[in-house]
Amino acid sequence: MSSFDPNGVAVANGNFMGLPYTSSEAQIVLLPVPWDVTTSYRPGTSSGPAAIIEASLQLDLYDTDLADAWRNKIAVLETSERIMQLNTTLRPVAEEVIDYLANGGEETDDAIYGKIQEVNNGSAVLNDTVSNVTTEWLNRGKIVGVIGGEHSVPLGLIMELARRYTNMGILHIDAHADLREAYEGFTCSHASIMFNALKRTSIKHLVQVSVRDFCQDEIDLAGKDPRISFYTDNQLTSRQFEGETWDRLCDEIISKLPSEVYISFDIDGLSPDLCPNTGTPVPGGLTFRQSEYLLRKLVRSGRKIVGFDLCEVAPGPDGSEWDANVGARVLQKLCNLTTLSHQV
Repeated sequence: MSSFDPNGVAVANGNFMGLPYTSSEAQIVLLPVPWDVTTSYRPGTSSGPAAIIEASLQLDLYDTDLADAWRNKIAVLETSERIMQLNTTLRPVAEEVIDYLANGGEETDDAIYGKIQEVNNGSAVLNDTVSNVTTEWLNRGKIVGVIGGEHSVPLGLIMELARRYTNMGILHIDAHADLREAYEGFTCSHASIMFNALKRTSIKHLVQVSVRDFCQDEIDLAGKDPRISFYTDNQLTSRQFEGETWDRLCDEIISKLPSEVYISFDIDGLSPDLCPNTGTPVPGGLTFRQSEYLLRKLVRSGRKIVGFDLCEVAPGPDGSEWDANVGARVLQKLCNLTTLSHQV
């Protein structure tokens, strides 16, 4: 620390923003999960964690929300070799399933049923791995954040935190509802993360923001489960066009959440000009500043952020770092506001 210059050039040391902290001394530990097995439109999010860490080196450490933000001790945990290998093995299997179904096949057909189960078994390994790693660090008193990867990856963390925080709610920023019981036969699909969070935990409330791509089953579930507050992108923009301020809407969104909040941030909740290479981009969405304002107001309300994930960031096929740049800035804000929420 005596030689670390927060105003100097970041050193590529494998840590977020080149910070000098080890996992043992960190307040926040980030778990990279390079997984895009069930991605249904286009892969690439498995490269997101590494791209975010690399892009984070050009971020300035000063943050208007957190004094001496460079002292916020953040460290990146080692990426699981087993998960990387499993992702490499299972992605072609999942693609075979997806192509088969897209050509009129059925999930129960003998030709494909076994492959669906292979992917589901692999997802169970992923969930157990994330759960085991995050449990270890939570037991050490750390705050844990997951860097995806597709949006299925934080389930193990969400389940563990829900066991510890019995009054926990989820703030879910996403273009998609992710309330499908399964998708393409995959029970732990990226399209099922919130269904699984509701089914497998006792979370108090799920508040979904900027949702703009969903199916009838998801609308039906949102309508009948009293734990779900569903703010579509169309509703939010229409209310603003009609004169309501974003400040007022944020107050309403936050009022639905209990005192302990988990943030699940899918980058495609933002406008696709900010994340053009994400797995399933959708027109519409929040600006960067709108999302930042919502998170800031959440903390100022006195609620505590107990954990978070950032998912679906994917670097461009041409090597463009724009998606990773935006993702790194979202992650920086998640880390700093989480720390601030434990100080107020």
